[in-house]
This record gives sequence, structure tokens and C-alpha cells, in this order.
Amino acid sequence: MKRYYEKYKHIIPLAIFGVIYVLWFYLLEHRTNVQYMVVHMNIDDYIPFCEYFVVPYLLWFAYVPAVLGYLFFKDRRNYDRCAVFLCTGMLIFLVISTFIPNIQHLRLHTMPRHNVFTVLVSQLWQTDTPTNLFPSIHVYNSLGAHFAVMNNETLSGKKWVRRGSLILCVSIILSTMFIKQHSMFDVLMAFIMGAVMYATVYYYDVVGAYRFQTGK
Repeated sequence: MKRYYEKYKHIIPLAIFGVIYVLWFYLLEHRTNVQYMVVHMNIDDYIPFCEYFVVPYLLWFAYVPAVLGYLFFKDRRNYDRCAVFLCTGMLIFLVISTFIPNIQHLRLHTMPRHNVFTVLVSQLWQTDTPTNLFPSIHVYNSLGAHFAVMNNETLSGKKWVRRGSLILCVSIILSTMFIKQHSMFDVLMAFIMGAVMYATVYYYDVVGAYRFQTGK
């Protein structure tokens, strides 16, 4: 048991954060008597609704865990980087949502068509409120997953993995706007935060510097 603990104990901080994130987000989603700031940009009105993008939107729920899972077993150094990247962004998102409650009014009142994709979008809208939007975690975590792929020597060396990750990342980012889950503002905020965190985690390698100083 001790051998397995020493080998896999690096999952503990992420697991603890995951519990905190889910509880915190649940409380945010179920607040009452809240005055919301409406998130909107003029360009949002020109982005058409396209229900087919619900597919890459839902693939996000497999994409990010798959990258993290691979790094967890294969690349401890980049697992730590990716975990710090993701958790820091999600923590900032929670703080922003706590002190700047926000909402969007982009969703359609009625679906223009009836098919399996519009049904999926309708079900998604029923389970996910149009509140607590920026920065878009779908966008931010997709960037984080792709950055992790590109910084892993094995994965970045496989052309099909590199291109597949990029295509999926871009598709997920576009999906947030085409199925009216997010405003362009949320996407831009995610890109800005992603750029700052990329510099912090990968360029300046604060995780590696911390481990060097502490010997962990």
C-alpha cells in the first residue's frame, strides 16, 4: 500500500481541489436574490446558432480528463504543470463568479429545427444555467489540455495526436459560441488568462522552480 501511495500520491491535491470546486460551483449556481451583470458583445449577435457543435462541446468532458490521465501515468513533470494551470484558472473563475455574478441572454427561445443535436443542446441548457460564464472554463481548460499535449515529448512527437488535439481544441472553443453557451467576451477572457498562465507555468516554469527549491 505504501508503495502505491508514494507512486500515485500526486493525485491528492487535484482530487481535493476537485471536491472544493464542485461544492463551490454548486453553491454559486444555486444562489438566490443575486444581481447579475449581463455579459454581451455586439459580435455575439452575428454568430449563428449551429447545434452540431454540441458534439465537440460534450467531447470536452473526455478530452481534458484523458490528457490529465495520460500525464498522470506517463509524465509527472507535465502532469504537475497541467494541474497547476487548470486549477489556478478554475480558482480564478470561482472567485470572479463569486464577486461579479454574471449572466448571458444568448440562448434561443425555440429551436429552429428538431433533431438529435438540438435535443442534446436543449438538455444541456436545462442542466447548465446561463450564469457564471467568464472566463469560459471550457475554453480555458481546452487550451490547457492542448498546451500539455504540445509540451509532452511523446505526444508532441506524434503528428496525428498533435493535429487531433489542435482540431478538437479549436472545435470546442468554437462550440461555446455556436451553441450559445458563451459570449465572445468569455472566450477572450479565457485566452488572456490562458496566455498569462502559459507564460507562468511553461515559459517561466514556476512549478519546476518550486520543486527544485523544495526538493519535491
